[in-house]
Amino acid sequence: MSATAIHSYDDARRLARRRLPWMVFDYIDGAAGNGVAEARNLAALRDIELQPRVLVNVAQRDLGVRVFEHAGKVPFGISPMGMCNLSGPGADVMLARIAAQHEVPVGVSTVASTSLETMIEKAEGHAWFQLYFSGDGSGTAMLVERAKAAGYKTLIMTLDVPEVGRRPRELRRGFKMPFKIGPMQFIDFALHPRWSISSLMAGAPDLANFQMPGFTFDRTESRAAADWDFLKRLRDQWDGNLVAKGVTDVTDALRLQKAGVDAIQVSTHGGRQLDCAPPPILALKAIREAVGPDYPLFYDTGLRSGEDIVKAYAMGADFVFFGRAMQFAIAAGGSTGLAQFWKLLAEETGLTLAQIGRTTLPGKAGLTG
Repeated sequence: MSATAIHSYDDARRLARRRLPWMVFDYIDGAAGNGVAEARNLAALRDIELQPRVLVNVAQRDLGVRVFEHAGKVPFGISPMGMCNLSGPGADVMLARIAAQHEVPVGVSTVASTSLETMIEKAEGHAWFQLYFSGDGSGTAMLVERAKAAGYKTLIMTLDVPEVGRRPRELRRGFKMPFKIGPMQFIDFALHPRWSISSLMAGAPDLANFQMPGFTFDRTESRAAADWDFLKRLRDQWDGNLVAKGVTDVTDALRLQKAGVDAIQVSTHGGRQLDCAPPPILALKAIREAVGPDYPLFYDTGLRSGEDIVKAYAMGADFVFFGRAMQFAIAAGGSTGLAQFWKLLAEETGLTLAQIGRTTLPGKAGLTG
């Protein structure tokens, strides 16, 4: 199957599984525990129904959505993801460039394999920086100042990782950050020469945002000290848009709204943190009802198709983000695979709107900043 034969998320995942080393595939694809939370959310998404309508003139359909200062050409963006270049050399830059092309945000992870300065340049300003609290918070504050200096206007504070979730699949493969190669990984890479040779030629991916004096990163370091006082300090330090990511509780959402957070991103980190977490697609609806119709709500976790995009908007989202699906598309076919999957999502979204008799996304047409 060629990259141009990507007709669904499953096609991209199947190709990625064939081409990526087992360790890398399981890192991208894996979830917390036994994958129960991920499966429950996928089931909840599947069971949402959209009512078809007939004899509605839907010849002209508009997929554009405004989100803060971005006037997006499509109703989806890219979630922040760590070490994307593992899916293929230059993956981060591919994501930045396609975000720039469609004028939608690409999330730039604290643990990206391309520097935050390079990413906002390649994204032509359409980049949001994602932050983890770490250790005593001093390194976190340094990254905030770097993001300011680089010209970022939106900061995503990920809140649902007080400790890194236990993901057995990646643990069994010996996945670590920074990257370490032992006998098992050597065999794994030898059995996937196409990936190994291209990655060797491009240089091993590293944690690009930690190449500065006096600052190291330990992926397993506790982030449990983050609290409401930290959020207040961050709000005071950051004068741009502040997004709280990883929220599924109504009480938390209301308190974040009151604390001056500009938007909430409902998410369970792709099911990678807590195996008994509730389906975030259902939490999205409850939080929308609590915060009111005008407060910005974003969504990620479990999205696989254009129909899923429309369902998330119907449940109350103002904008949605895709994560691992984008990495699978890159692993499947590089920039060509990414462009193919991106086009597929846009076309499916438009087709879904036609079927349900709409010319714009359900709910509001978009947000203004």
